[in-house]
Amino acid sequence: MRIVALSLLLLAAIVYAVTLRLDHSGVWGYVNTGAEAAMVGALADWFAVTALFKHPLGLPIPHTAIIPKRKNEIGRNLQDFVVENFLTEEIARERLRAARVAERLGRWLGVRAHRDRVMGEAARVIRAGIGRLSDDEVRTLVEQFLLPRLAREPISPIAGSLLEGVLEQGTHKGLVDLTLAQGHAWLQENPGTFAAVIGERAPWWSPPWLDDRVIHWTYQQVLDWVADIRDDPQHPARAALDALLRRLADDLQHDEEVIGRAEALKERLLSHPQVATTAISLWGTVKTALTSAMADPDSYFYLRGDELLTHLGAHLVENPVWRERLEDRLGEVVAFAVNTYGSELAEVISVTVDRWDGKEAAERIELHVGRDLQFIRINGTIVGALAGLVIHALSLSLG
Repeated sequence: MRIVALSLLLLAAIVYAVTLRLDHSGVWGYVNTGAEAAMVGALADWFAVTALFKHPLGLPIPHTAIIPKRKNEIGRNLQDFVVENFLTEEIARERLRAARVAERLGRWLGVRAHRDRVMGEAARVIRAGIGRLSDDEVRTLVEQFLLPRLAREPISPIAGSLLEGVLEQGTHKGLVDLTLAQGHAWLQENPGTFAAVIGERAPWWSPPWLDDRVIHWTYQQVLDWVADIRDDPQHPARAALDALLRRLADDLQHDEEVIGRAEALKERLLSHPQVATTAISLWGTVKTALTSAMADPDSYFYLRGDELLTHLGAHLVENPVWRERLEDRLGEVVAFAVNTYGSELAEVISVTVDRWDGKEAAERIELHVGRDLQFIRINGTIVGALAGLVIHALSLSLG
């Protein structure tokens, strides 16, 4: 477009020169005046456009080469403009709502290929994270951070509160049922072991036949007692156990003696070398299991993950409450990021512009807007010619 603008200027100059000696009382007067005004308009707009980026004809005319001289100020002004008009909480929330992120995410998760992609990327990230953790790093983390941190933190109130919540919700009943069932099964399968343990406490003078009868009777009584507790949810022994646990939960939170004993026990356990070794061994087992699960598309991890993603996608599409809840949470995150880091994010504009050389900055900007600026020169030539025709017509009318 620069060639077109220059060609129009040259055309106006040629027309002006050719018609300069002709009779101006007729049509040639209009042509000559229009060409003259076109040259003035073209030169004026050329000067204006050129003055933005450099000195016209290399002459240090004041208020020219504006961009190279004021690029830092322009960068800061642009940064302020972006912060004030784009990186605001209101605009961010509005654009987030308009984007319907939750609904689109739900529909996107409705496609199996997309869920597979999510699971694949999640597995890749987890494998990479696990792979970068060496056993020595884990040992250092456990021995120098986790165990000392646990030793400093009072565990008794937490344990007491947790136990209290478990008892209120009845969560422990399943564990009690399992323990009773397994205990009864063990007694049925190991009567000889039971007899040997009880027989060791029989008096030396007791005859063997009497010991056998007493042990058999005791075994049967214990077996029946455990079965009764197992089968009766309202058994007094269960109530006694619940009362004992409730008292323990309360003592762990309020009894200084119990709290001190619990903390001492915790410190003894955490200071034992076997604790760190067990933790490292457990990490190795977990690491191996996770790595294997990540590599198997038919593993529980993949199947459960796909099920959860399917469930999430369906709810986001069908349930407006879920969509609103997710978008509210996303809005809070975006608002926090904009309010907290908006200025820092926009600062990249001024920092980048400051690093540019003045000439380089002018060339970059001219490269992006140069075509439109050449249209300004073309329009200036045309408008100048039309203005010249109008002025010449008015001059003849008034003269």
